This record gives sequence, C-alpha cells and structure tokens, in this order.
Amino acid sequence: MEIRINHLIEGARQAEGLVVIIDVFRAFSLECWLYAMGAEEIRPVGAIEDALAWREKDPEAILIGERHGRKLDGFDFGNSPSTVDPEIIRGKRIIHTTSAGTQGVANAIHAEEILTGSFVNAQAIAGYIRQRNPEIVTLVCMGKEGLAAAEEDELCALYLQSLLTGEAMPDIEERLQALRTGGGRHFFDPELRDVFPEKDFWMCIDRNRFSFVIRIESTDDGLVSVKTDF
Repeated sequence: MEIRINHLIEGARQAEGLVVIIDVFRAFSLECWLYAMGAEEIRPVGAIEDALAWREKDPEAILIGERHGRKLDGFDFGNSPSTVDPEIIRGKRIIHTTSAGTQGVANAIHAEEILTGSFVNAQAIAGYIRQRNPEIVTLVCMGKEGLAAAEEDELCALYLQSLLTGEAMPDIEERLQALRTGGGRHFFDPELRDVFPEKDFWMCIDRNRFSFVIRIESTDDGLVSVKTDF
C-alpha cells in the first residue's frame, strides 16, 4: 500500500486511489457527531447556492455551513458541533457546505473512493482502509479554507499513516493537547467564542470516539455521505 499525503484544494484535485479528505476543525468531526446525533443523511456540497437550492427540493432539509468560520445567512446551524441541536437534526437530511472540507470532497475528481477524515473516527478509518487494501491511499490535509496548511490536519494525516503502517505515535495525546496553543488556539480566544466555541475543540480531538467511517457516494442528486459501521 502506497500512502501519499497531499495538501489543500489542489492536493484534493490530484489525489488518487482511496482518498481521505481530512478536516479536523471542524467539518468532518462535525459530520461524525451529526450521525451520532441521529442525522438521517448528510450531503456535502461545494457552493452555497447549491445548498440553498436544496430548500426547494426538500423544505425539511437542515442547512449547516460556514464561510470564514461564521454561520451562513439563511442556514440553520454553523459548522459547530457543540451548537447543533440534536432534536432538530434527528432523522433529517443535512446539507453541509464549508470553506475547506466539503470543497475537498467536491474536488477529489480522480479518487476511486472517498472517505472523510478526522480524529474522532481515525481508528475506524484505518481499519476500513486495511480491509480494503487499496494500492494507493491519499490523505489530503485540507487546511485553512483549503488554501493554507493547518497543524491539526497535518497531525491527523500523520496519525492515520501511523495506524496504517503500524508505527506507533506514542506522543499523539500530547500533540493533540498542544493544539490548544497551535492550530486550535482560536477556540480559546474570548473574542471569538461566538464563532469558535471552546467545546468544539474538545469534541474535535476526542480521538477514536466513533467506530464508523463516512464514505462519499455519487447520486443523481449530487454527493451523499454514507455512515458505514466498522
């Protein structure tokens, strides 16, 4: 198994084989939490207009999304797992658009298979990939808005790589905690609490909490994420 690590939107466009699109803060951590809260279906979309168009097709759909971290006008929730109301999203179709994660999914045009990547289900992702045993695995670190590297996504790629190769990463917990003053420091800035609640940080680094993977499939209505227990 050849493991490659790509970066940002261009890296998603170039990714081959089984592709894992990584967005730790917060898109693909959030999607795991949404499924755990009982969401029926999540559809990742790139464009805001495409998300809003779903309201015409399904008035009951819940719109979740952000640009520059902030909740989009006309959307039900921002990209924040700690502020989503489980009672509202349970059993519902979720339409999800973000600055980085869903852009990576939309741009992974050469992938044979796409998974979303985060710490909260990393062990399950590695187990699924080992079972599939593809020739090529591409781990794509989506970074900040798909344009600049993000420490947490790079760390997640290295952690997934370590799980796949069997090479231990004994300092993973220390490195996750260090994100408080690194890639996750905005969650601890009092002036940004309305956009980046501190609780989101802890929910996103809750390593191996979920034993399922999220696979991306193509349908006549666009992309859909599928929760697959593992």
